[in-house]
Amino acid sequence: MIRFFSALVLTAFLYPVQLTAQSSQAKYGNDFLSTGGGARALGMGSAQVALANDVTAGYWNVAGLTAMEQPQLIYMHAERFNGIVGYDYGAAAMPLDSDKGVVALSFFRQGVDNIANTLNAWDRERNQPKENVEDYITKFSAADMALFFSYAKKRSQHLSYGASVKIIHQKLGPFAQAWGYSLDVGATLKTSIADLGISVRDVTTMQKMWSIDEDQFEGVATQFDSLGATLPTGQNEFVLPSLKIGASRMFNVRDFDILAAVDADLLFENRQAYYINMGSMSVEPHIGTEVTYKNRISLRTGLTDFVTDPEAGFSVSPTLGMGLKLSSFVLDYGFASFAGASSNLGFTHRISLRFDI
Repeated sequence: MIRFFSALVLTAFLYPVQLTAQSSQAKYGNDFLSTGGGARALGMGSAQVALANDVTAGYWNVAGLTAMEQPQLIYMHAERFNGIVGYDYGAAAMPLDSDKGVVALSFFRQGVDNIANTLNAWDRERNQPKENVEDYITKFSAADMALFFSYAKKRSQHLSYGASVKIIHQKLGPFAQAWGYSLDVGATLKTSIADLGISVRDVTTMQKMWSIDEDQFEGVATQFDSLGATLPTGQNEFVLPSLKIGASRMFNVRDFDILAAVDADLLFENRQAYYINMGSMSVEPHIGTEVTYKNRISLRTGLTDFVTDPEAGFSVSPTLGMGLKLSSFVLDYGFASFAGASSNLGFTHRISLRFDI
């Protein structure tokens, strides 16, 4: 079991990255996925890699899917920046009788809709808007989407493992789009002291291929030339592997279940944005707790976004949340960004509804 965990860690560091001369590293290439899935996670500061045990494990740690005993569906919608940015997440998971495994399908979309395209609304010869200018203004969306195909299985009573095939599609209206693919792997290990979890994101290195529709920029090339710029061209990108490790422990006090969890995200993109930085590696901690009464009502709190800034100094963002289980439905709510550096971007509210079939 120890050798299995060690192999996962070494894979993240030693997997050979095959790049072309046209490729460049995307430092925040998959950051739209950092929102994750499920409002429970937000309330616990996103400390989930060792404890996610439902359909949301398809995102947090695929190995956690093996804790499921029945099919589940979940949907979550969130809005940020006063509703400008919309985020939707939906997933379904089902245990298999044939090999005691679990399969899951997860979908993510983050986007800004109804963006005005005014490229064709300007009369360049007369240097003024065209007559009936509204007829020349169109709308488009800028969206990031992802699809996860997951499979997990128990190796023993204590050890579980799994993998997710991940497909990314990013679209900037009619102007540009990109496709990407990679593989996530994960494992969980239950010990007498605590439950442990590890998830290697983009273990194969995410490859993203961009394409540009040059016809959409027809007629504005002179404007780019006047600014000393060139028209956009398609360029391939790659996203380096990252590592999520965590531990959780459950305590029982009469009718209360008390859960404590801590995670650490290890990023190798030289971000230098978090409190702990070692060379090109940044470490982002997550801390969360949950108190559940008779498996019905849960209260949660957590800490995330440990950030250090040369001017503002150190800050951390607390989170709050609650959950309610009614028959086959589980309703979760998460609230964050009311303190710390992220509070400058406004409050974050998240609601998700899970249905156990």
